[in-house]
Amino acid sequence: MAAGLPDPKEIEELLLGGELRYNRVEAVRLSGVSRDFAGRIWRAFGYPSMPDETIAYTEGDVAALDRLRRLVDDGILDEDGVIRLVRAFGQTMTRLAEWHVNLLRSMLTQDLTETPSAEAVDTVVDIAEKHIGDFEPLVLHAWRRQLAAAGTRALAAAASRENGDSAGRPMTTVGFADMVSFTQVSRELEEIELARVVEWFEETAADIIASCGGRLVKTLGDEVLFSAATPEIGAEIALTVAAAIQDETEVPDVRVGVAHGPVLPLMGDVFGTTVNLAARLTSLARPGAVVIDAELAACLEKAPGYEVTRIVKRPVRGLRSWRSSGRGGTRAWTRPHPARWG
Repeated sequence: MAAGLPDPKEIEELLLGGELRYNRVEAVRLSGVSRDFAGRIWRAFGYPSMPDETIAYTEGDVAALDRLRRLVDDGILDEDGVIRLVRAFGQTMTRLAEWHVNLLRSMLTQDLTETPSAEAVDTVVDIAEKHIGDFEPLVLHAWRRQLAAAGTRALAAAASRENGDSAGRPMTTVGFADMVSFTQVSRELEEIELARVVEWFEETAADIIASCGGRLVKTLGDEVLFSAATPEIGAEIALTVAAAIQDETEVPDVRVGVAHGPVLPLMGDVFGTTVNLAARLTSLARPGAVVIDAELAACLEKAPGYEVTRIVKRPVRGLRSWRSSGRGGTRAWTRPHPARWG
């Protein structure tokens, strides 16, 4: 351990909120779960395997295993259901934790490749010790907010199916916004500069998607995938993202592809031909433009504030031939923003 830096075990126990006091055998015995089930749970959480004799578990680990056991005992979930639940938490929290650590590191040094000084680390540890209790409720609050939104979407989809509005899957508008010439940009910029470009792009797109009432499904570095409950919301997101990025001279333009149709929501993601079509349409769009499919075009033809421009028929690789269609927004912008449909 580097001279002057805090003891890693002390930091670990501070962040875990408890003393490392149990080995694997003891944690399993105290929680009342089987050894095999405990191993499956820890792997789903993303925890590394530990030798039986290693003291690596806290009271909180035992309590978590006990809560999950009671879900099975009470018939709420079976063991496979518990593993799926835990994996969702584990994968989500892994990224969240890395994000938070990087944020804290940025408080120490602008260059994340540099090793922070002992004094700087002490400052962050002091902040964590005094304020981690303030951060934890924010995670729960954000989860409840998103759970309420997801639950509302699920109920709306169920009502739509009851009314015969879709063939067993919710009708959704999905779109991809892809940064143009990202490979070339990545060769020209230093790693830190490239990371800041990507961060700005993701933050800008996420803010627009949220403010318009859509959902950011996932980010893929130079690309974001979003969904919207209505065609109008989806169109608003697509046109606003294209315009916002186009106005930023330091960031490459984006091209956006959007499609409307049935999707399969699963594990926080969306799947199906509609999603694949939106991805293919992105490759047809010019920088700063939006290309949409014929289904979305038909939905928007009677909506005020949109101008539909048809483009020539194009083949889409991996999907059957379709008629291309594009549209442009006549919203309060200083110049037209073309969005074509197919």
